[in-house]
Amino acid sequence: MAMPHSLGDFELLVLLSALRQGDDEAYTVSIAADIGAQTGRTIRRANVYTTLQRLERKGLVSTRLGDARAERGGRPRRLVCVTPEGLTAVRTSARAITSMLAGLDDVVEGLA
Repeated sequence: MAMPHSLGDFELLVLLSALRQGDDEAYTVSIAADIGAQTGRTIRRANVYTTLQRLERKGLVSTRLGDARAERGGRPRRLVCVTPEGLTAVRTSARAITSMLAGLDDVVEGLA
C-alpha cells in the first residue's frame, strides 16, 4: 500500500474547498473565493491554479471541462474533483492535525 501524500497548508485548503463545493461547482475562481471567505485570507487565483496543477500531477484531483458558460463568453469552467487518493490525503492530514491539537485546549481556545 502506498503512503498517502503529505499535504502543505494551502494544498489542504484547496482540497477542502473542492470537497465543500462538490464536483459540479469547484473550479479555480470558486475555490479561491471560498478559501478567502472561510479563512479571511486574500487568495490569488494564480496560486490556486498552480496548486491544482500540482495536486493533479500527484493524482489527488482530476479535472474536466464543464458546460459552456455565457458569462464566460461561451467558455467552459475546468471543474475539480477530489480523487479517492486526495480524500485519503485529506483524512490523513486531518487526523495528524487533530492528534497534534490534543491537550492544547487551554492554548488554542475556541477551535470547534
